[in-house]
Amino acid sequence: MSSYGYWMIIFAVGYTFVLIIAGQLAKRRVNRQDSYFVGGRTFNKWIVAFCITGLFSGSTYISILELSYLNGVSAIWYGVAEIVQIIIIALLIIRSFRKKMLITISGLIGDKYGRAARGMAGAITAFAFPMWSVATAIAFASAMHVFTGISLTWSVAFTAILLFVYLQGGGMWSIAFTQTMNGVLFFLMFIVGIVAFFINPGIEGLKTLMVESPSMFAFDSVGLQVIVAWFGTFLVNVILAQAAFQMALSCKEPEEGQKGLMIAGVLAVPFIICGILFGVAAAVVVPNAQTGLIAIPLYLMEVLPAPLVGIFFLGVWGCALSWGAPCQFSGATSLGRDVGGALHPRASENQLVFYTKVSLLLLTVLMIIFGMLRTEQSAWWNVLAWTIRNSATFAPVVAALFWPVVTKRAVWAALITGFISGLAWYYLGGWQPNAFYMNIHPVWVGSSINVLTISIVTILDPAARWYLQLGKQTGRTYAAILSGFILLAINIIYADTLYQSGLTGLFVFITIIAFFISAIRLVRPVEEKTSIEVSALAKSYSQ
Repeated sequence: MSSYGYWMIIFAVGYTFVLIIAGQLAKRRVNRQDSYFVGGRTFNKWIVAFCITGLFSGSTYISILELSYLNGVSAIWYGVAEIVQIIIIALLIIRSFRKKMLITISGLIGDKYGRAARGMAGAITAFAFPMWSVATAIAFASAMHVFTGISLTWSVAFTAILLFVYLQGGGMWSIAFTQTMNGVLFFLMFIVGIVAFFINPGIEGLKTLMVESPSMFAFDSVGLQVIVAWFGTFLVNVILAQAAFQMALSCKEPEEGQKGLMIAGVLAVPFIICGILFGVAAAVVVPNAQTGLIAIPLYLMEVLPAPLVGIFFLGVWGCALSWGAPCQFSGATSLGRDVGGALHPRASENQLVFYTKVSLLLLTVLMIIFGMLRTEQSAWWNVLAWTIRNSATFAPVVAALFWPVVTKRAVWAALITGFISGLAWYYLGGWQPNAFYMNIHPVWVGSSINVLTISIVTILDPAARWYLQLGKQTGRTYAAILSGFILLAINIIYADTLYQSGLTGLFVFITIIAFFISAIRLVRPVEEKTSIEVSALAKSYSQ
């Protein structure tokens, strides 16, 4: 083992010990019925800001390190998509969800559509979250592998076990303590990385790379389809970002949650800039590494002394924990609270907490298994998890919020077909990160089938009590219908162009969404018709 490995392990073990103590201290804050799951809803804007920054920006930073090493500055769009998501959640989602006292997305679906839907949504959601955890754990595991020779699999296992140890104690309070502590690590990591950059390659090194490989400085080098998939995935994720909701909705008031999210959007900027800077610097100094996450430790070993490299990767460790801890906890909440509650509807709050702690253990094992299956391409794990979870739960969540006529059968069918279709499309494409079956990203296939299924089954289901509201429609309804037909025409006329550019899936999905919005506005519950008729009759009688 090199001196770099010793320093890395010393820092990691020392910080791990601090985290375990923090987890035990957090137990003291679990003194109310909802303290374990949502921190007693007492977080202020700064706690929310640190939680969201660690969650989204920590993961984004690791993905950008990898992406910028491979594709250069075009990795910036991954970060921009993340910031857009945070802002939309702050402006449009948090206030209404806080009033609903929401804990999980699978819980929202279950409250509306019953135990079976709660169980299915909770299981699918829980299955996806360890994938997100693995995505960031791979970054630290790669450095540990380079410095110590320990296998990537064992390094991921170490991360997973740590998450289990300190999360099972204080729940959401453990996360709040950890995310705040990690903020200090992030600052130190940036300082060390900037020092390394100016030592080698510096500004002159970037100028040389610009001449030798200009594509590294092109903002579209990663490919239009991939950029569109990033934005599309983050935008669809706006109403499904369960881990973010669980932390932001732990706020005292909705305004505190909104302010915290906006602060997190600002704090995301240095993660994006530094991620690109360090990734491109590694491409200059270590141009032929196996992966981007292997290149970063190799680059720093050539530039900095061992203690500083240890500090840098302690920051990467903080990124892995900042994303992995909320993901594991939120997934365990869905599995323990929602699936457990579906199987045992009379369970007490203490029993649900116990189920969640057991679920943490199960997801720890699942995370280790995922680490064994594929220990490279962290961005791939992120997108796969989004595809699986979003393809299943997108339409049911929209229906729960905006379309009262949807039936339980329709939700069951949408959950199953969306999940299977997204996963199957990845299989047909050979599980590749950038090359997809029929040049269509799986997230568009799964989400499209999800929306189509819930719409068709609802309309055909005898249990659905609806009528066609043709009169008194607003301009928004006609705009949605017109947009749907225009987009349909574009899909037909420019089919070959869209296929060649990789935009077929996106345009088909947007077309389906336009008709979905039209259906939501036109197909209304019969109770509304009765209410309108009663109101009209009362008005006529009064005259």
